[in-house]
Amino acid sequence: MMPSEPCPSPDLLIAQAFLKTKRIKLAPGAFMLPFHHPAELAHRISWLDHISEGRLMVGIGASGTNLDLEMFNIDHKSGAHREMTAESIAIMTRFWESEGPFEYRGKYWTVRRPADQMDKCSGYHLKPFQQPYPPIGVTGLSASSATLGLAGANGWIPISFCFTPQYLHTHWAAVERGALEAGRVAPSRDMWRVSRPFFVADTDKEAWRRSVGGEMGRYFREDYLPMLAGNNALGLLKHHPDVPDSDVTVEYVAQHCWIVGSAETVRQRIEDMQEQSGGFGVLHIMCFDHLDDLAATRDSYAALAGIVANDFA
Repeated sequence: MMPSEPCPSPDLLIAQAFLKTKRIKLAPGAFMLPFHHPAELAHRISWLDHISEGRLMVGIGASGTNLDLEMFNIDHKSGAHREMTAESIAIMTRFWESEGPFEYRGKYWTVRRPADQMDKCSGYHLKPFQQPYPPIGVTGLSASSATLGLAGANGWIPISFCFTPQYLHTHWAAVERGALEAGRVAPSRDMWRVSRPFFVADTDKEAWRRSVGGEMGRYFREDYLPMLAGNNALGLLKHHPDVPDSDVTVEYVAQHCWIVGSAETVRQRIEDMQEQSGGFGVLHIMCFDHLDDLAATRDSYAALAGIVANDFA
């Protein structure tokens, strides 16, 4: 329900990308599980994994916006979308791991894997290419994210959608807590992904101009900031809780939430983020529509890759 993110079916987009590539791994970020029947989605994911020959990673989430949940008549105020997400992934992994018939009766869905028929000419057969299933990643945004606790409890990839690195360390604490409560060994920090908006240019001034004055700035100004304000969630972007909502502008988030600047500025900001978090393994880049500034965006990606390879690999 966000006009700037018109992608109701990420698997259709990824299927096209798999046709044009041979080595890169791709992932939806993410399938919103309450909006799909888990038996059907389990089959779609299995099929994608096969046509990519195991290049699929699977991002899962509980919702996009409150408008999405209202469209499906899901009571987000009671937390139903989180319950549905947990039930959905339990059903999908049951299908992928099953060796015979079963029935699952949940609060939101009841599914069955029926017995094979006609000497196995007909029956459940489509399991993922990767065994037992593709890597699963979940994203957390708020401090001490409960979603990242689920990642730790299930051995999934934790992804911090992080704008304010001041609370980034609480994300890994949530992962470790989830693993401990589930009786799992805490995962390696190498699994941990952290996502931030980036732009690298020759100078800090140029990076600021191209980010704040470009698509990154337009997206935050016209879409993301109004959406957060409408959901009373601008606090997610504040470096201190006493900052008034009226101060959270594009210029504010460029200074406090994005990582933009020269190569040296960006390198130092990444180093600061590593120190504040205690260390993480993978840097995610938040991407924006870059077609109006394609050459500069490609240069930015190349520069960032060089920074990571030379200073953090």
